[in-house]
Amino acid sequence: MQSLLLIVGVLLFSCVDAINIYVLPEGGNDTSPLQYGLMFEDINHAGDGGLYAELIRNRAFQGSTVYPANLDGYEPVNGAVLSLKNLSNPLSSSMPSSLNVAKGVQNGIIGFANTGWWGIEVKPHNYAGSFYVKGDYDGDFSVSLQSITTGDVLATARVKARCGVHDWTEHRYNLRPTRQASDTNNTLSITFDTKDLKDESLDFNLISLFPPTWNNRPNGLRIDLVEALSELDAKFLRFPGGSDIEGLLSPYWYKWNETVGPLKDRMSRPSAWGYEESNGIGLIEYMNWCDDLGLEPILAVWDGHYLSGEVINEADLQPYIEDTLNQLEFLMGSVETTYGSWRASLGYPKPWKINYVEIGNEDNLYGGLDTYIAYRFKAYFDAITAKYPDITVMESLTGMPSPQRAASDYHQYTTPDGFVSQFSYFDQFPIDNRTLNGEVATVYPNNPSNSVAWGSPFPLYPWWIGSVAEAVFLIGEERNSPKIIGASYAPTFRNINSWAWSPTLIAFDADSSHTSLSTSWHVIKLLSRNRIAHNLPTTSSEGGIGPIYWVAGQGDKPESYLFKAAVYNSTGDMSVAVTFSGSRAKSATLTVLSSQDPNASNYPGGPEVVQTNVSSVVAKSEGVFQFTLPNLSVAVLTTE
Repeated sequence: MQSLLLIVGVLLFSCVDAINIYVLPEGGNDTSPLQYGLMFEDINHAGDGGLYAELIRNRAFQGSTVYPANLDGYEPVNGAVLSLKNLSNPLSSSMPSSLNVAKGVQNGIIGFANTGWWGIEVKPHNYAGSFYVKGDYDGDFSVSLQSITTGDVLATARVKARCGVHDWTEHRYNLRPTRQASDTNNTLSITFDTKDLKDESLDFNLISLFPPTWNNRPNGLRIDLVEALSELDAKFLRFPGGSDIEGLLSPYWYKWNETVGPLKDRMSRPSAWGYEESNGIGLIEYMNWCDDLGLEPILAVWDGHYLSGEVINEADLQPYIEDTLNQLEFLMGSVETTYGSWRASLGYPKPWKINYVEIGNEDNLYGGLDTYIAYRFKAYFDAITAKYPDITVMESLTGMPSPQRAASDYHQYTTPDGFVSQFSYFDQFPIDNRTLNGEVATVYPNNPSNSVAWGSPFPLYPWWIGSVAEAVFLIGEERNSPKIIGASYAPTFRNINSWAWSPTLIAFDADSSHTSLSTSWHVIKLLSRNRIAHNLPTTSSEGGIGPIYWVAGQGDKPESYLFKAAVYNSTGDMSVAVTFSGSRAKSATLTVLSSQDPNASNYPGGPEVVQTNVSSVVAKSEGVFQFTLPNLSVAVLTTE
């Protein structure tokens, strides 16, 4: 028992108001460099209408048998007649439908307006746009940002037509408003004069408008949302899913090769979450995101299983395995290889490095488990490791017999008490097969059965007691760091205008001032930005279980020590005394997160419910740092 306490390095106790904790100078273990990261899939309009900075909704009228093409987001201007056409010579095979704008009962200026993704934020900076046109017209186009609320034209540009009857021609424009709009109730309109129209109508497609993007990337990401992610100091990105890689049904699995190259050549696909997605954030955009934020890519690949339960037979699986190998060659191959050459032709001659590949997603669900164990995982594992022996190949679940060096992915959505009960969950996990906690979130309130009522509504936003419980679980994970790759909250984003899942780490709409950073975001930020590089064993003056949970160790800098703790359901304030036996530090910084209401949430337009208290703690005799932590708090002590 004594050796277990030293290895674990974390002690729990109940019904005490004070505790002395001694952090030993030797022993312990190095931690994972990827302790906290991000998980992303296009759910809740996290991509289209969210992180992907494109402001035009339904820009290319793409659809499928699941979500047919439509004119959502478009309105006629001055009596124009708008219709969806499938022309004999479309813009591309990926964009077969286009917008036809025809004269109505009146001549003059006509056109269309797009209302954006439930609004368009207009600020005094540059907007870059483009559109494709086909038809016989030799006048000018007028492109404008206009306020519906006030009627004011906020910016306008005139674009000389260069279109023809038989060919699609791209037109580019720039807009720079001189002031910020009063709200996001704005439109982008494109109009033209019928007197210069030689036929009855014009056809439009791939209508685009981008604000400034993160790192000024073309086809890039929304700045305020990336800023929120950047503050977390995350170390990995698991993408592109999630359930979204699986596909609702055949043949709509995630095809990586349809997400690269010019936008006009990118196929859309029906997402798993209720809408057609554009693949605007494609494989290269994901890798740019990793480069920009210093994230380790964890690439999830399709493995022959649909959400409908359909599974590819073993005899028919090889082409899909080859597709994954082609994807890896695209990312990592030299310019002399077939797919590395394709990457280079797109402007990326330097290969990326992939160290982690996850095979599928949650293959224990929807009838996938038997075939996953029987042949699917092994087939992918053998093929990938044969060609790329340094890649860590991950199972999409835990608990199955694993090949040596294979890792696993543990997902947990539970109650606050459920997370606290799993504080020691990873204590018995094998050290040879490391685990990613790829999806972690409190989704349901505490209840007598400590269970989640799947199918019933979940809370809209994370709430404080749930976030503290997540901290307890994550601290338990940190103490088992040699067994753990890292952890990520899921889902990350929710557009509050259209969503399929709550709660999420971040909620947003078209107005960047409404972006809401949840209680869980604050907890993860504190834990992630204060990284323990080497766990150290601890001893304590008390024994037992609850209500304080902690881990301690050395930081990245020489002579730096950290102590992380969460207090869950104590009877009062906790008096804590921490001694770092190997430290000569005389002072430390204590950061404590708390809230007045255990059920309080951050939400768009609401007050900040997380209280952050930062103070200096001076060491007493024999290097003891003494402080008090309130119930339902998360804290980090860092020596100086």
